[in-house]
Amino acid sequence: MKAETWIFVITTIFFALVAPAYWFMAGDWTGTTALVMAALLVGMISVYLGFHAARMEPRPEDLKSGEIADGAGELGFFPPYSWWPLWCSLTMATMTFAIAFGAWWMVIIGGAFGLLALCGWIFEYYRGEHAH
Repeated sequence: MKAETWIFVITTIFFALVAPAYWFMAGDWTGTTALVMAALLVGMISVYLGFHAARMEPRPEDLKSGEIADGAGELGFFPPYSWWPLWCSLTMATMTFAIAFGAWWMVIIGGAFGLLALCGWIFEYYRGEHAH
């Protein structure tokens, strides 16, 4: 994870240098604030990755003498297809559309369908074809 940490550290330095330059060139509060917030966010991620990279064993891709065969084996759990994210996004789109047009009754209906879709997404591995 040391390579990922350095990528985020370099990105933090970039945003930290660009934010004041943008302020002096444009004088725009909105863009400067967005750049400062981006620098803080990427800095937070780089600190998190740095702490975890120091505590964990190096992965095969982190070792200079690492071979491709060292990374063989199980990579993890990858879930199969799921329709639940589609329904969750459609209910969110419905609620956003309803707020934009002031139809608050439609927000309530969308929220109810959203709760059903979210429960379906959370519990999809407890029933049906992909049950554990």
